[in-house]
Amino acid sequence: MDSRIARIRTKLAKMPYQVHRSHSVCGERHQFRIGPRISPSEADAFENEHHLVLPSAYRAFLIELGGSGAGPFYGLLPLDKCRLFTMNRKPAGGGPRGFTHAARSDAIHGDLFLHIIEMGCSDLCLIAVTGPLAGRVVTGNADGFWPPNVSSAPDFLSWYERWLNHMRAGKDNTALGLSSPGIVANAPWGPRTTAP
Repeated sequence: MDSRIARIRTKLAKMPYQVHRSHSVCGERHQFRIGPRISPSEADAFENEHHLVLPSAYRAFLIELGGSGAGPFYGLLPLDKCRLFTMNRKPAGGGPRGFTHAARSDAIHGDLFLHIIEMGCSDLCLIAVTGPLAGRVVTGNADGFWPPNVSSAPDFLSWYERWLNHMRAGKDNTALGLSSPGIVANAPWGPRTTAP
């Protein structure tokens, strides 16, 4: 077992009790709970069905820690809800690239990205499954409203632990869907205090 799994498990268990942690988009929805783990045979079946190999750190997370739930934005999607995408070609006008569901007839043949975290609307949080970015987390917009962003974290476990570390430290990090306690306190949607 990767030693990061145990570390992540401990940090995740403590997160609801961190007083000055960052606000995580829809953290209340998943309540920092991880869904049931998947079995190695379930991971194998998904790989066989889609003719791919899941990135090892992501696969280890699903099998050893949990198969859905707590994560940035709206949380981790169960593997059976994850869909494959390809990155669109750069538009002729020079705008940002979008993503197309790999099953669509107009999807280009190219590197595959697995949609692993729900961000809302047409925003996507994916993990590269094939190609030079394999194993890295990529965020983007299906319609190309904003450019894809490749995380500097080398793999899924590092990326996930960074989310926990930044949250615990009370940091702002839009790439991970985090707002610091100070931002939340002064936001129109945040808690308000009134002077006596």
